[in-house]
Amino acid sequence: MFKNFISTSITKPLSAQKSVRSFSTGSVLRQAAAASTYQHILTETRGKVALVTLNRPKALNALCNDLFTEINDAMKNFDDDENIGAIVLTGSEKAFAAGADIKEMKDNNFVDTYKKDFLGHWAKISDVKKPIIAAVNGYALGGGCELAMSCDIIYAGEKAVFGQPEINLGIIPGAGGTQRLVRAVGKSRAMEMVLGGGANLTATEAQSLGLVSKVVPADQLIDEAVKTAGKIASKSQASVQMGKELINKSFEVPLSAGLRWERAYFQALFGTADQKEGMGAFAEKRKPNFTNN
Repeated sequence: MFKNFISTSITKPLSAQKSVRSFSTGSVLRQAAAASTYQHILTETRGKVALVTLNRPKALNALCNDLFTEINDAMKNFDDDENIGAIVLTGSEKAFAAGADIKEMKDNNFVDTYKKDFLGHWAKISDVKKPIIAAVNGYALGGGCELAMSCDIIYAGEKAVFGQPEINLGIIPGAGGTQRLVRAVGKSRAMEMVLGGGANLTATEAQSLGLVSKVVPADQLIDEAVKTAGKIASKSQASVQMGKELINKSFEVPLSAGLRWERAYFQALFGTADQKEGMGAFAEKRKPNFTNN
């Protein structure tokens, strides 16, 4: 979480880049109507893939309350759209998101933040059943890093930077930075990043630690993410969504319980038409035609 607090040590080794241009196109009338009312994001569809672009360039895509409300709304609409199978979330080439909007929260007090569950609505992205790929260029600091980690897969441009510098503002991460980060990079590195506030990760470091799946040139990032999302969207959606749920569940339940859930879901899929189609196509040496039934 964090904006308006970018020092030379924090931004290293990033260089300035041009912003990515996006446009808004709805796949259905409801989405088109919703997109026209968004102030801080852009939405479009590419086949079965939805693309959501953070669009507060002057604030380096700082995550204000209204922006996150729009993210949740767009995600809900695409999650409900039967024509969409996966979602890509991105920012600009300069900043995926430089953190939460500090100007918006600096005067908050404990009672209000607790009673109103401040940042609680950030967790709604975890309720999305369809896979979400974060395509990260530039800064992903504080809340921006937390937003990326709340997605299912992270692709990064070559000059992406990941960090949790909230300690420099007298606070700690509040949307997953102390929980998801340690699972990705290990306890020691997470401690260094969260407690030191300046030990940022380059894209290649993030990939080597397992935080990022793939690093590509900045100008190829969105196309690469959409390509992977399209591949996922072409599969049986019941299988895809069950797989996502089970992998996420593995972080929260004992191994024995996770194995029982996995076996139960595996068995349940034998009641679907897509299982018959998939195995039939394999036996007949042809490409399956999944209908999501």
